[in-house]
Amino acid sequence: MSISWKGVYPALTTNLKEDETLDINGFSKNVIAQIEAGVDGIVLGGSLGEASVITLEEREALVKTAVEIAENKVPVVLNIAEGSTAEAVKIAKLASEWGAKGLMLLPPMRYKADDRETVAFFKTVAAATDLTIMLYNNPVDYKIEITPAMFEELATSENILAIKESTRDVTNVTRMINRFGDRYKILCGVDTIAVEELLLGADGWVAGLVCAFPRETVAIYRLVKAGRLAEAIEIYRWFMPLLELDLHPKLVQYIKLAGAYTGLTSEYVRAPRLTLVGEERTRISSLIEKALDNRPELPDYLSIQVDAVQSKLAVPSF
Repeated sequence: MSISWKGVYPALTTNLKEDETLDINGFSKNVIAQIEAGVDGIVLGGSLGEASVITLEEREALVKTAVEIAENKVPVVLNIAEGSTAEAVKIAKLASEWGAKGLMLLPPMRYKADDRETVAFFKTVAAATDLTIMLYNNPVDYKIEITPAMFEELATSENILAIKESTRDVTNVTRMINRFGDRYKILCGVDTIAVEELLLGADGWVAGLVCAFPRETVAIYRLVKAGRLAEAIEIYRWFMPLLELDLHPKLVQYIKLAGAYTGLTSEYVRAPRLTLVGEERTRISSLIEKALDNRPELPDYLSIQVDAVQSKLAVPSF
């Protein structure tokens, strides 16, 4: 199965039990719900998936479980966030063996590589695998920005095809399209600016709150791409207080709690993270409960067929 790198790709949380072991049954339930809601792929082991504290064996279990459930309906993508090039190459090869169809690749972790080192890191991993790759551009959290000049160098790696655009600068979508046309697919990686970037020509959305609200997320994407903006914006405005949870350092705890309310995730996290307590828990719970009390009725968004060859320059009608 090839990856179009278009549409909604949930960055799934890693469901855990109270004793911090994997909750494969809970994880499977969420994967099924995402696919039924109409997502276009599944991303595992990212920041929301608690990448820094899950083991290699757990990553294998998650990938193989998701692949089995997906049954080629949607591709499974594994995140790679490693400190060494050799370890990143190793995991890229394992991901292919486990059945993943793509990779989300971060710059080197724990060392602030310069531009030359970062490009060399990406090229080395890309050369070691046949899997298609989405680079994660998030200088806010990971302190390394992949600049347009670096993307120019990386264009020779034919399997680097997409960008998770998380710079928080929506004008980067226009800059990348002006410079590269359709060489790279662009997916918004920040929930609170997803509609804005989709309107500017982004191809997709690597989403966070989708873990708790998959139908609303996919509905917004399809309505925007169909030019039905009034409907999309109405849902988006309702969603915004929840989407802002994606910007907080405790996004894992917040989104897992939202998922616990909707029955799609457990709220348990792995230390050093701790589940929410006290005033913080009350505040986040109240926000979630208010949203659920006013949850919008969705149109039949699954019947919307987003044109697979839609031009980046097409302007939706108002």
